[in-house]
Amino acid sequence: MSKRQTALLPLALALSATGMTSHASGITVYKGDNGEYVKMGGRIQLQYHSVDPDGGQKTDKVFFRRLRPFIEGSLHKDWKAKFQFDLGDAEDENEVAIKDAYFEYKGFENMEVTVGNAYFPFSREDMTSSKHQQLVERTFVGDHNYGSPERNAGIHLTGHSGGKMIGWGASFASASIDPDATKIDFDTPVNTNSDFNEGWIYGGRLDYYPLGYFEMKQGDFDNSELKVAVGVAAFGWNNDDDNNTYTTGGVSTSATKADLDTVTGYEISGAVRVAGFSVDAEYNKFTADTVDPAFTGGVFVNGTTDLDNWSVEGGYMVIPAKLELVAGYQSQDADGYADKWNRTSIGANWFFHKDDAKVQLTYQMGENLNGVTGADANEIFLQGQFVF
Repeated sequence: MSKRQTALLPLALALSATGMTSHASGITVYKGDNGEYVKMGGRIQLQYHSVDPDGGQKTDKVFFRRLRPFIEGSLHKDWKAKFQFDLGDAEDENEVAIKDAYFEYKGFENMEVTVGNAYFPFSREDMTSSKHQQLVERTFVGDHNYGSPERNAGIHLTGHSGGKMIGWGASFASASIDPDATKIDFDTPVNTNSDFNEGWIYGGRLDYYPLGYFEMKQGDFDNSELKVAVGVAAFGWNNDDDNNTYTTGGVSTSATKADLDTVTGYEISGAVRVAGFSVDAEYNKFTADTVDPAFTGGVFVNGTTDLDNWSVEGGYMVIPAKLELVAGYQSQDADGYADKWNRTSIGANWFFHKDDAKVQLTYQMGENLNGVTGADANEIFLQGQFVF
């Protein structure tokens, strides 16, 4: 027996002895009488992606978009810890990308306190798990490359009113930015590269559910009665000046990399679920300033940009909980763009066991990529997903 097999033997025996209980997310492999439990699970997304630019060379590839195991558990009532890593998101020296990595206290009435690397409360689409997206890839409003902070390391508070008609969140955390002039690319400081700008982010959100609470999951599997959500959020990020790799003496040293000084973001979003229909809409606005006040390139003009994203996407369950037809439209504009970058998407999702096992197809038509007039490209995304 190999060393690896020997190491796994105790876990295998434990699973056999305790019995496994399946839940919506993960499998509970142990549960005690005083709040102790261990849950394990994962997400596999195998994707085919092709890009066909006008006048350019068509490319395609097959890869693991996400390959994410997780473990969650506790020894005490009202406490839990979770860590999740991604083997499909490996980049450069980061062979394993850390995602969720936090501990949480749930003993307060209608409030939870989370410490660690967790979702920042901004962008309804970004806060909706990739497991529950109708299009294969998130639109501009939910993409960390274009202003959404995603996961950050810090203190995160979430709560709701007694009837869950109002939900809220607030966070203060460390957040990094990859200094690419064509983006406002937030990254967690847990998976840092040597040239990332470092800084602090703070912000919060409010969500209102006038007809009853529902989770941030796209699609209407339950053929629901009318449900509506409206949300607003805002944040601010400031560079702590620890790592401005591409600026010397206040002047940028790169034409393609721009160290960022400040970023502010605002969101208004909404969602509707009714009778198999599902619609999500969101508008985000970001204002970002570079350390060099004269930098011009990519999305920036004279050291600043206003980046505007909006999206509407939806679907209808043609065969309830089996076949969903989906469509979406998204647009992005920035000070440095000659024209708006638009994307139109159509597709279909086939569900074997709702979002736990499904196949998704999205055909995306892009116009004026990166704000360049006439730079168009069509893309195909075909993805199989299995969640356990």
